Formats: sequence, structure tokens, C-alpha cells
Amino acid sequence: MSYSSDLAHLWKSQGFRRLTRVRVVSQAGDGAFQFGIATAFFFSPENATTPEDIAIGFAVLFAPFTLIGPFVGPFIDRWHRQRIVLAGNLVRLGMVGMIVGAVVVGAPRISLYALALATLSVNRFLLAALSAGIPQVVDPEDLLAANAIMPTLGTIAAALGGAVGGVVAFVVPGVSDDHKALLALGAAGAGFGLSSWAATALSKRALGPVRLLQADVVVKEAAHVLMELRDGYRHLRQRATPFHALGVMAAARLLYGLMFVASILISRNVLDDPSDPQGAIGKFAIVVGFAAIGFGLAAVVTPAFAHRVERHDWVIVCLLLGGVGQTLLAVSSAPWALLSAAVIVSFAVQGGKIAVDTIVQRDTDDAYRGRAFALYDVAYNTAFITAAGIGALVLPANGYSHAVMAALVVAYLVFAFAYSRAPREPRLPADTETSPPR
Repeated sequence: MSYSSDLAHLWKSQGFRRLTRVRVVSQAGDGAFQFGIATAFFFSPENATTPEDIAIGFAVLFAPFTLIGPFVGPFIDRWHRQRIVLAGNLVRLGMVGMIVGAVVVGAPRISLYALALATLSVNRFLLAALSAGIPQVVDPEDLLAANAIMPTLGTIAAALGGAVGGVVAFVVPGVSDDHKALLALGAAGAGFGLSSWAATALSKRALGPVRLLQADVVVKEAAHVLMELRDGYRHLRQRATPFHALGVMAAARLLYGLMFVASILISRNVLDDPSDPQGAIGKFAIVVGFAAIGFGLAAVVTPAFAHRVERHDWVIVCLLLGGVGQTLLAVSSAPWALLSAAVIVSFAVQGGKIAVDTIVQRDTDDAYRGRAFALYDVAYNTAFITAAGIGALVLPANGYSHAVMAALVVAYLVFAFAYSRAPREPRLPADTETSPPR
């Protein structure tokens, strides 16, 4: 069935409709929250954004997904997931209020980082609980379609939430520049509150778990996560193709992250007057919009080429295309170069990621697939944090360096060549000490 027909079929399920409403509103709040935090961190009038600031900000934004993500499973099996969603959004609403208060009183920036980190950590639990609850509201034969549709709707909602946060911040008259972030955060708080209210339409047991884990089991399961991830890593290395695919995905994500950091600084310091951060937000929003076009094109074009180009080759094509897009930015930091690079590189990175997703799903044994994607999540987000750290070391204050941009072009070509030498067929894993699935 098509995407629209799958959605129409699933929408007949009352449980799916209610869960979708909760997730869409919650992630719309996420988008507004991220816009507000980005405004406070990177575009506030009283702060000059530096590569070091961005490195810290990205660590705050992505650390929960990197450090907490692999360990949430046992805990969402310990408590009723509907209660996690309901209470978690109320907790986030309270934290948003604390962040607004911290901004108003001019609290030290470290307090903003700490509160944002706590809010995003709660969000990681909510997303895991919402995903784990899907099998409880759809029939088994509809699970694949639901798993494809729900994250897509959530991503769209997050983008729209960010747009709403921006509109609220810049359309409401009479608001000083240093309070625009507060309006976006207020919109986020409204989203969190509405999501918590929407969760009341679900019964306490609607999202599972069927059986609650005992507290001592939760502790043991959490402690066992590292061993499980180690076994998953061994399996991926033995299979070869998913291991190399994850590696090249992380490499491409790192290169994209460096360009993203540079784009923030260029928008702030090159394309606009550094003393006018609110104008810089508008410039950066346009860059993000062009990047979204690239992501969208990749989602359309990659499946269309699925029967013509083998996944391994498509990853190589995307890496080479990323090098082409990066070349434009190595030549110039003018708006035409930045926007063109945003479209091309975003297309390349997302197109390669879609192919990597398929390789990992196809070539990983089902018993290890969950651990494979847990490692995927860690690698994906660690690469972005690493990119921010490298950017703090190599990028100038204005974000633009011909040498750094040229080095990224070379890196794309090197990674494309290296991946062309990687195995194309998975190896059967030999008998090892890896533990069986639990």
C-alpha cells in the first residue's frame, strides 16, 4: 500500500489515533523548544556566538540521545508507558517554566545548559515510551507500516513546531530581541501541556507493558546494557557490511555536522551584522529551509533509484555528491554557495543514511537488530557532538575557512574511496562468545 493508504488504514484504530495525537503534539512542542533554546544559546543579543559555544550547545542537545538512549529500555518496561508520557510532559512543562525564569533573571549560562539537558533527557524517555507503545495499539500485520508512519509524522510535527515557535517569536509586536526566545519556549510549554492532556485519552495500560518489571530486574537489565551493546558490536563486525555501513554513516554525519556548525556561525557573523543576532536567525532559518528541501528530495529520489542502483553504490554516489556540494562552500561563503551546498549536502547525507538503514536492517540477524540500532543511535549522535568539538578547534570565529571547507571536500572523497573497498556481501558470523538475545 501507499503511505496515504497505510495511514488511512491505521487511522481506523482508535488507539493509533490517540497515540498519534500525543506524539504529534509532543514533538511539535519539541520543535518549538529547540528553536527557543537555539535562539537563547546561539542568537541571543548579549552573547557573541563562538565555535566553543556551539560545541557546548550541541553537547547539551545531543548528549541525552547518546548517553541515555541505550539505557531507557528497562525503565519504560518498569512503569506504565501512558503514565510516563503524561507525567513526563508535565515535568517538561515545569522545566520550561524554570528556563524562562532563568532567562528573565539573567541566570548564568551554565544553568540554562543544565535545565535544557534535563528537559531533553526527559524527552528521550518519552520518545522511547511512545515507540514501545505502538505494538499495543495496532495489529501485528500493521506494525511495519505504523513504525514507518509514526516517526515521519513526528518529524514533520517537530519541524512545524519549530516554525510556529519562530512565527510566535517574530510576529508578536512589541517584543524585545532578548525576549523572543521566551515566546518560542512558551509555545513549547503549551505543546507539552497539550500532549499531557491528550495522553489522558489513553487508559493507564493502553501502551503497556503487559507485565511490569520489578525494580531489581530493572537495575540488572540496565547494568546488562553495556554487555549487550558489546555483543551487538561484535556481531556487526562479523557480518562486515552493516559494520562498514554504520562507520561511513557516522563519518558522513560528522562532515555534515561540521558544515552545520559553520552555517550557524556564517549566518551570525558573515551574512549579517554580528550585532544583529535576530537578523541572523532569519538567515539561518533560510539555510535550514534549504537543507530541509535536500532531505525531502532524498526521501523521494532514493527509493526511486532502489531498483537501479545497489545500496552500497548509492552510498558512494551520495558521498561523492556531498563532496560536490561542499566544493561550492569551499569556493565562496556567499548566500548562493551556502544555500546550494545546504540542499546538495543534505540530500547526499540523507540519501546515504536511507541506504545505510536498509543495509543494517537487511544484513543484521534479527536477534541482534535492536542492539544494532542502539549502536546506530549512539554513533549518529556522537558524530554530531564530535563535529561540534572539532569545529571549536578548527573553525575561525566567523565560521568560514577556505582551508577547512576544502578539507571537508577531500574527506568526502576519501570516505567514498574507502567505502568502495568495503565488503558488499555480509559474512556469516563465526561461533563466538556473544550472548544470545534475551
